[in-house]
Amino acid sequence: MSLQNSMSGKVCLVTGATAGIGLETARELARRGAVVVGVGRSAEKSASVAAQIRQQTGSQAVEYLLADLSQQSQVRRLAQEFRARYSRLDVLVNNAGAFFMKRYLSADGLELTFALNHLSPFLLTNLLLETLIASGKPGAAARVVNVSSGAHFGAKLDFNDLQSQRYSGWGAYSLSKLANVLFTYELARRLADQPVTANVLHPGFVASNFATNNGRLWRWVLVLMKPWTLTPERGAQTSLLLATSPKLESVTGKYFDDQQREMPSAKISYDRQNQQRLWQTSLELTGLQ
Repeated sequence: MSLQNSMSGKVCLVTGATAGIGLETARELARRGAVVVGVGRSAEKSASVAAQIRQQTGSQAVEYLLADLSQQSQVRRLAQEFRARYSRLDVLVNNAGAFFMKRYLSADGLELTFALNHLSPFLLTNLLLETLIASGKPGAAARVVNVSSGAHFGAKLDFNDLQSQRYSGWGAYSLSKLANVLFTYELARRLADQPVTANVLHPGFVASNFATNNGRLWRWVLVLMKPWTLTPERGAQTSLLLATSPKLESVTGKYFDDQQREMPSAKISYDRQNQQRLWQTSLELTGLQ
């Protein structure tokens, strides 16, 4: 089977798929023959991106669903809409995320970074878990791919302040990225007897629209740092590796870096008590309890 049709017949859901590495991930999955379902916030932009991917790849099996993933009601609606349209899910790429210099609250009254970067993929994955399990089979497991960041190495985990009352933009972002890793490891353990794998990655420092929501000064900082950044195409490679590689068919509960290598994550992320406590807290904060 050639690379061009290596994902033929597989259904892939990619969040944050209208720009940056999410867009590149969706485009390449379509190029490889997958049925691609992207998630975006803007109807106009999502329609434009979907048309662009169809034209560039020749695949008509590209659709975008709409959701503001910081709002749990919209995550639930997204999962319901996906299940109504598709009977299977082979790959879920939880890619959407953001960085906020100032502290904001989500529509659910939760700190926005934690709500969008962690609780959103936690909720979406759990709502689609039955579909993932039903779609996988021995030798062809369904896959959950979570996009984290090397920023998790510097995170401070305080279960009494997951809402970052003592706010630092970088601190809240690092915490959310550590939560991605903890969530992935606990998910992989819970799915150990199921035909579903779960892995997490650091995509590298990518030149994209990421963090440009923080004003003119931050945009200038990103311009100055551009010589040291990766292109979105390069940044998407690790996500694509975890989503498609036959060599990783049975690999689960691992962390990969931007060189597409399996490597150790932060020491704190291997603490099973932290993993279980975050899972339980996340259940309560998303109403899954």
